[in-house]
Amino acid sequence: MTPPRRPVDIGDPDRLYTVTGGRSRADDDSFDLVTLVVSECEPTAGMQSEHVRILELCRHPTAVVEIAAEMKLPITVVRILLGDLLAMSRITARHPRAAGSAASIPDSALLKEVLHGLRNI
Repeated sequence: MTPPRRPVDIGDPDRLYTVTGGRSRADDDSFDLVTLVVSECEPTAGMQSEHVRILELCRHPTAVVEIAAEMKLPITVVRILLGDLLAMSRITARHPRAAGSAASIPDSALLKEVLHGLRNI
């Protein structure tokens, strides 16, 4: 028998309200789950602690979903915080490349030849 599922703790609603300044959604859809975020500066005195934590986490490219997991915050809250940092030019967002057209994908016969060549090495 499967044990009962525990409810997901998304944090104290009052705290999340305070963290986001009362906003419940990001101003735009700039950040999807796999968007890579990179900090462009060091944290400065007086910054919101969540912004500081994001800048520290993003010294190297970090996906939005990883930031949310590390900070133990809902994705919507993280997107709002990232939007703030993007507006202040403190981060850059690198969106994954969209899949190219079918013509840009190598032919399966070519891939088989490469695989055969690698096996012969």
